[in-house]
Amino acid sequence: MYELTKDFRFEAAHTLEREIDRAASQRIHGHSYRAEVTIGGEIDPATGMVVDLGQLDQALARMRAELDHRFLDEVPGLAPATLERLARFVWQRLAPDCPGLLHVVICRDSLGERCRYRPE
Repeated sequence: MYELTKDFRFEAAHTLEREIDRAASQRIHGHSYRAEVTIGGEIDPATGMVVDLGQLDQALARMRAELDHRFLDEVPGLAPATLERLARFVWQRLAPDCPGLLHVVICRDSLGERCRYRPE
């Protein structure tokens, strides 16, 4: 099986309820995110591709538009906008348009943090 990964970046703000850095986390603050989306499958003999990257680009552009320069607490079905919830949210939104979707990784590269979501 082949695995093809493509990523997109987005900037967004959120708040968090937590014990550590409580006051700072409760204030609206933002991050630069990177989402990695991995599709798995075999090569289609007719096209020579696992997935048409043009179609994948379109799906990722729609997903980016839902998240980029948004206050994530207000995105329906997302809050609280943790790395874990973001990874699942992106997977759930892309799965209908991306057959063979294996997993989604959400990264905050500047902090060295990442979360991978793959349903069982």
